[in-house]
Amino acid sequence: MALVRAELIRDEGVRLRPYVDAAGKLTIGVGRNLSDCGITDDEALFLLDNDIRAVSSDLDRHAPWWRALSEGRQRALLNMTFNMGWPRISAFTAMLAALRSGDHALASEEALDSAWARQVGARAARVAALIRRG
Repeated sequence: MALVRAELIRDEGVRLRPYVDAAGKLTIGVGRNLSDCGITDDEALFLLDNDIRAVSSDLDRHAPWWRALSEGRQRALLNMTFNMGWPRISAFTAMLAALRSGDHALASEEALDSAWARQVGARAARVAALIRRG
């Protein structure tokens, strides 16, 4: 297995971003044909777990106070940051300030009063409710 793995890496290369291969197929990694094969449920959940860890690290680095929030509010902030990334969520200055200071009603209102909320609809309502009630 190790030898065939090394040979495939040598012959296919390792591409960490999707690309279109010579046959016109969307491909990633070591020749993974996303167009025809996609990914498995296990692979999707593996990627999700890695993404959740990365988002948590971003929050730890940029807003370490988030760990003192209730579990529900942590999930809400993780959800928003997962969806938008830290650079965009950092622009929610009034919401973040309200969340940090414990004004959960205002933080919830600020989350809902955004282009993000208009774009994601019911998701925003669920996340804002988590912010409000913790």
